[in-house]
Amino acid sequence: MSQRSDYFAATENRRIRDDLVLAIANVAEPKVAVDCGCGAGADIHYLAENGFVVHGFDVEEEAIARCQARFGHRDNVHLSQSSFGAYPFPRASLVVADASLFFCPKAEFPAVWKNICECLHPQGIFCGSFLGPEDTMASPACNAADFWPVTAVFEEQEVLALFAGFEILRFKVHQYSGTTPSGQPHDWHIFAVVAKKAARHPRANRLPDAPAFHR
Repeated sequence: MSQRSDYFAATENRRIRDDLVLAIANVAEPKVAVDCGCGAGADIHYLAENGFVVHGFDVEEEAIARCQARFGHRDNVHLSQSSFGAYPFPRASLVVADASLFFCPKAEFPAVWKNICECLHPQGIFCGSFLGPEDTMASPACNAADFWPVTAVFEEQEVLALFAGFEILRFKVHQYSGTTPSGQPHDWHIFAVVAKKAARHPRANRLPDAPAFHR
């Protein structure tokens, strides 16, 4: 199998992260979620089992094929093969973007972030993560073919600036070394955020100045 096939196989039934558990505990009706970069569908399964209508998308054909095989019988799961920039975000009470916004091309990120903010209902929840500058994937020496040709890298203050108009429910910096699900050594540097959109989001969800990407 390819590295990506190995990754999908290793993460298909992974443990659900505490951030997502916190996020759904704060979601109000209607229970509609968008899973960005849904991979093999671990979060889709959890959300669907907890009463959500789930819209999942991934740019990878294999990811969507795996999810179609897994969830094709469910009428509360809707799947699309799409990039961030092309995806038509539906109205939602929850957007999940865990380890996926890393791979949104930096030129597209401001428009994508605007779409994410605007698709959320007032008091909707964002649950996701952003790549920090000390992660292996952020290194100039990183072999892009091992991961993805483009990565969007943020400093901590750049991440926090994105959440003007949100109440941050949890913000954590994860920085540690280990191995990937496919067994490769890796240094992680990730900012994880759970945040609630304000009841009246300022200035129609306009973005702050575009972050100064590092790569």
